Amino acid sequence: MTGIATPASAAPRPLAAPGESGDDGEGGSKSLLEQLDSASKGYVEAKAKLKTSKAQQTKLAAEIKTLDASIGPQQAALDQIAVQAYTTGRLGPISALLTADSSGAFLDRAITLGTVAVQQNQAITDLRTTLTSQQKAKTAIEATIVDQQKQVNVMAKKKLQVETALKNANQGDDADGDSGSGDSASADEPSGSLAGGCTENDPTTTGCITPRLLYALKQAQKDGFTRYVACFRHQNSGEHPKGRACDFAADKNGFGGVATGASKTYGNNLANYFIKNSDTLGVLYVIWFKRIWLPSSGWKSYSGAGGTPSTDHTNHVHLSVT
Repeated sequence: MTGIATPASAAPRPLAAPGESGDDGEGGSKSLLEQLDSASKGYVEAKAKLKTSKAQQTKLAAEIKTLDASIGPQQAALDQIAVQAYTTGRLGPISALLTADSSGAFLDRAITLGTVAVQQNQAITDLRTTLTSQQKAKTAIEATIVDQQKQVNVMAKKKLQVETALKNANQGDDADGDSGSGDSASADEPSGSLAGGCTENDPTTTGCITPRLLYALKQAQKDGFTRYVACFRHQNSGEHPKGRACDFAADKNGFGGVATGASKTYGNNLANYFIKNSDTLGVLYVIWFKRIWLPSSGWKSYSGAGGTPSTDHTNHVHLSVT
């Protein structure tokens, strides 16, 4: 892989950009694209929450293990203090005075008994605090398990919504495709938040894109995918006018005809790169060569009206992010 690429806007102009032939260039109706957007985004968000919940469960389980290990020694310390108090004779000040044979002996015994009492009270407090913390952690784990089941249910619901929307549009049959788990590079984890709307200057057009899309674009370029890219454009539907989608040309000279040979290999590798790094980059879906990849469902068949290289996505890889 190469280093950071030169700005995409410096690449050759496309021969036939998606969307310039009268359609929106994303291969589906406005209704279908809105359903894909909503359902796939809901799935991605639930998946992220599930991941966070599982990490919290792991953290709580480690905390309980540490607390469990503390209880034994704390109970043993308390038992030892109790034995010490019994051996010394747990007397009050009056009893100590009555049994002492001198004022000095009384003071010594009172100090000893007081010290034992303080130690015992502290040991009781420590043990009680540990047991309380243990119970809180166990209750928190129970809550995370309930939350995890909730997110699993949401994911299942969103998966069904995605596949139903595709089926109703005469799309969405299972489609063979690379899993994306090959030798693709790993994108860097972002160092800060990528939240926000269409606030960043699009380096490929005069429009705007979201911080998340800009990050995905830069990561792909950093990892060697440096051919022509076009992101923001005005259209009636889809992710491009929201600044959440880019089209990555397969050919070196822009959006040409159906990709073959090295150009198709480039497109395959790029699609697989986005799939492998879908969690890190916040991928909503990837469209390439008459197929759409969704986080919920994998590769599904997907063709646009008109059967052109642009609407069928046989000359470019389409990336949408959350």
